[in-house]
Amino acid sequence: MTRALLIVDVQNDFTEGGALAVVGGDAVASGVAAFLTSKAGDYDVIVASRDWHDATGDNGGHFAENPDFIDTWPVHCVAGTDGAEYDPLLVTDAVTHHVRKGQGVPAYSMFEGVTDDGSAVAAVLAERGVLSADIVGIATDHCVRASALDTIAHGVHVRVLTDLVAGVGADSSAAALAELAHAGAELLPSSDA
Repeated sequence: MTRALLIVDVQNDFTEGGALAVVGGDAVASGVAAFLTSKAGDYDVIVASRDWHDATGDNGGHFAENPDFIDTWPVHCVAGTDGAEYDPLLVTDAVTHHVRKGQGVPAYSMFEGVTDDGSAVAAVLAERGVLSADIVGIATDHCVRASALDTIAHGVHVRVLTDLVAGVGADSSAAALAELAHAGAELLPSSDA
């Protein structure tokens, strides 16, 4: 079975010290790096996404001076800034496809972005016959959730590696994981992957 690892938004602005820091973000970055050291060979495709917002404008209403932290957010992950770069604890040598999303518009799912050569994630997975994907990253209750739901919608079996995700809120993250399980995702620790 062709397998993919999808790494969602492990970026400086979402890890400790960033503009929208998630508690446990650095732990996810180092955990994913360690996982890749031992498990990268198990995957035919490894896709990593990043928010990559425009420096000017509000990115389709995504940025706000008084954000509600549901649909609007403080400025974060601006293209070309340190905040948009991968967390330095995440080693990306094994990544086969880098995806940028949110260029001028709100975007949560990595399926809303494109690879460096302009390919959609759905096309990358379909071209390689991916039938199963493990998902890790930040934030459980936003971009991980949206990416996992889109992966399922494209007919790919999803496993969320629960020790390699971190969310904005405990309750919203638990709700997101429950929603994903209801949609057909498996929830398991990376040691069982």
